[in-house]
Amino acid sequence: MFEHAALEVSPAVAARLPGWRDVTAHLRSRPGGRVVDVLRSAERAGQPVVQPRCGVGGHREMLALLRALEPAGPAVLSVTIDSYTRLGQFAEAARVLAEAPERLNGYPLVAHGWQRGRELVAAVGTPLEVRHGSPDGRDLFATALAAGFTSFEGGGIGYNLPYCKNVPLADSLRAWRQIDAVCGVLAADGVIVDRELFGTLTAVLVPPSTSIAVTVLEAVSAAREGVRCLSIAYPQGGEIHQDVAALRAIRTLTARYLGAHVEVFPVLHQFMGAFPADPAWASGLILYGGLVARLGGAAKVVSKTDQEARGLPDATANRRGIRTATVGASSMFGFVELDESRVAEELSWIEREVAELVEPVLGAGDLAAAIEEGFRSGRLDIPFSASRHARSSIIPRRDAAGAIRYADSGGLPFSAAVRRRNAVLSDSGGALRTAGGDETGEMAAMVHDISYFSRRDAA
Repeated sequence: MFEHAALEVSPAVAARLPGWRDVTAHLRSRPGGRVVDVLRSAERAGQPVVQPRCGVGGHREMLALLRALEPAGPAVLSVTIDSYTRLGQFAEAARVLAEAPERLNGYPLVAHGWQRGRELVAAVGTPLEVRHGSPDGRDLFATALAAGFTSFEGGGIGYNLPYCKNVPLADSLRAWRQIDAVCGVLAADGVIVDRELFGTLTAVLVPPSTSIAVTVLEAVSAAREGVRCLSIAYPQGGEIHQDVAALRAIRTLTARYLGAHVEVFPVLHQFMGAFPADPAWASGLILYGGLVARLGGAAKVVSKTDQEARGLPDATANRRGIRTATVGASSMFGFVELDESRVAEELSWIEREVAELVEPVLGAGDLAAAIEEGFRSGRLDIPFSASRHARSSIIPRRDAAGAIRYADSGGLPFSAAVRRRNAVLSDSGGALRTAGGDETGEMAAMVHDISYFSRRDAA
């Protein structure tokens, strides 16, 4: 039975898991097979590694999918979890698994059990990460640890506000502090579990400073619990100078707020908005994402496929996506150079915006309470949130070059200089939502910006 004072696991799940000593012994028996080792190697090589998304309901099918993708050369493989498990509905996940596993939109790890999880880990030589979307991932985390996974994605903000309608931040922050505390205990014992923070948030038109501010707050919380390895993800926005600057800002800002005792690895999620339907254009966008990752100094890039516009990709398309992203991130495109003065300007403003967002929160005595109050007051916010615990007053827009700006920054505590720059660049003339504003026109403009890449192959 799994028991640890730092982690509250439901009795039914804990009863099915091995004891803590067995779990830690199994994790310690995998030197060289950990995600942190892959990330460190990527850092030394100066070239991002590639990780695809993948997850299906049946166990045999999941084994087959991992084995089908490994020959394409990913350095990390994903086990994406189904929606029932993400929400803690383990009995429903087990029911659908028994009746029609193809109906599941991911792998129900808790229902399958930790023994089958170990079979997944042993089936391939590539280390695995659990990707999910749970506001409370404690039961899933305990099962993943028992299975031998060495990377676990999520956080109390990024896995709540983009997905859930009415989960209080206090609840999700508390659950994820417990997960991080266990990772801290393991790190002190020499067992490093990579904790990836989901800075992609709602994924579409996310201003870089919003993404990074959320992950900085989650990272500081995790580091205080003893976490020593953090992957910090950023969603490709589409304008290369801004995206490269954002990836570089992850390093400068975490160095400022975390210190040298925590390893930080920037991660690029390839464009998560509407994808081109034409496979050639889609492949070009995947190649482009790999290039952005390398120029920005990312350690890892999470790849897409040329079937994104049509729904869930098959294994063949996923292999193509892995290879295309790998080429884009390679030294083949080492001749590509950017206007470094533009990158430096973007970097400076991103750092300033993030500082204006996080420093009032970090200065509070109780970080979790300050985060809650920040979102309650609108001084922290994310666009297009599903949650009633975020105001979603931010209105992002693209500027003439395609970079993402704040057309309306809502209640964010930005200085006059930051607001003025965003207003000018977004060509908004200030807040969009004025009494005489044309909401139809505003919505059309937003859809146009969201369709930034998908509309190009139709031109």
